[in-house]
Amino acid sequence: MPELLNIELMNWEDFFDLILRTVFNLGVVIFLVRYLYYRTTPRKDYLFTYILISLVVFFMCFLLENIKLELGFALGLFAIFGIIRYRTRQIPIREMTYLFLVIGLSVINALSNAKVSYAELIFTNAALIFITYLLEKVFLLRHESKKVINYENVELIKPERREDLKHDLEERTGLIINRLEVGRVDYLRDSARVIIYYFEDENWVSLGDEDQQANGDDDDDD
Repeated sequence: MPELLNIELMNWEDFFDLILRTVFNLGVVIFLVRYLYYRTTPRKDYLFTYILISLVVFFMCFLLENIKLELGFALGLFAIFGIIRYRTRQIPIREMTYLFLVIGLSVINALSNAKVSYAELIFTNAALIFITYLLEKVFLLRHESKKVINYENVELIKPERREDLKHDLEERTGLIINRLEVGRVDYLRDSARVIIYYFEDENWVSLGDEDQQANGDDDDDD
């Protein structure tokens, strides 16, 4: 093929390999985040992030593979994203796990060379999808989130009125509370720090997109 500035204009074999791997990787990631993650936790912001990060990491790894960075390059990507962690806010551990999963799959699908057969590549992706499916759909692992609330009615924090406290908080927040903890109490200001725990799958139906966003921001706060 002709060259321009010492760069080959077209390598059909590599080009078709790029298309094939891109479609395969994108299909795997979309199934994971759209079917498994999004149906359980309908957060459009994370859905958007996972798909784009997967594509960017995949193209970076695939196009820079010839530089022969390989394993060191892959580990460096994990280190970078592990340090960044989207410094704007904390990310719940489940969302971080999915982020690690889509990055890992993208690196595997991009950097696998001739020594790795397509059968091995398909098995690796299928195994991760299958295990994720079991954890999300079959074992029915429920995702407990928490909120920290500054509560002003200190009369209800007494142990014997715990049910009244729970009922009042459910009325105010609209959440189905699984359990709660009473933290620091300020009798001078008649307020207390109450931590409520709730299952996401019980509450997503009643929450709008804006409430979902706010709940995600408050998760895992101390």
